[in-house]
Amino acid sequence: MGDTLAQRMDRRLARLGGTLLLPPLILLIPWGQELIDQVLFGGRWNLPMIPGGSFIGVFTAPFSHSGFGHLLANSLVFVPLSWLVLIKGRRDYLAVWLGVYAMAIPVWLLWPTASHGLSGVVYGLLGYLLLIGWLEKRPLSLLLSLVVLIGYGGVLPTLLPFVSPAGVSWIGHVSGFAGGMLAAWAVQRP
Repeated sequence: MGDTLAQRMDRRLARLGGTLLLPPLILLIPWGQELIDQVLFGGRWNLPMIPGGSFIGVFTAPFSHSGFGHLLANSLVFVPLSWLVLIKGRRDYLAVWLGVYAMAIPVWLLWPTASHGLSGVVYGLLGYLLLIGWLEKRPLSLLLSLVVLIGYGGVLPTLLPFVSPAGVSWIGHVSGFAGGMLAAWAVQRP
């Protein structure tokens, strides 16, 4: 005999609850790092991606910030965009992270300045969400892309170096955005 509808619903709700917790759990890493940085090191312990530096910096950079303001700004956008990608699935969410990391490698190898912050991942999530609907051409995917374009499209000009504020790693944003688009292309479901 098969599962009852109630049993299937219970499993789906449990899986959804775990999925909704994933972005806040990820945020424990940068918030913990920033707390340790501020309390023990006076804001001098950053883990950026440094040109010519250790490859480990590619992986630690999203979890390092220049202060609580920087981290809060990234966190407030990271959570809702993460949830929107997770609507599509955990595989898609992992693909965005992998795409962002893959596109960060050329920046680490070729760009002359250090970079850190979760905004590369935020732009990766945004790039994925904007492209996935147009690739899949399914009504719900298109609606998701349209909602994200309306809600977050105003930040797209900051991908241009002459619009991005001074001191902000526009190249980190561009590489993250490209990583998200790469992820959308890789996981599309026609």
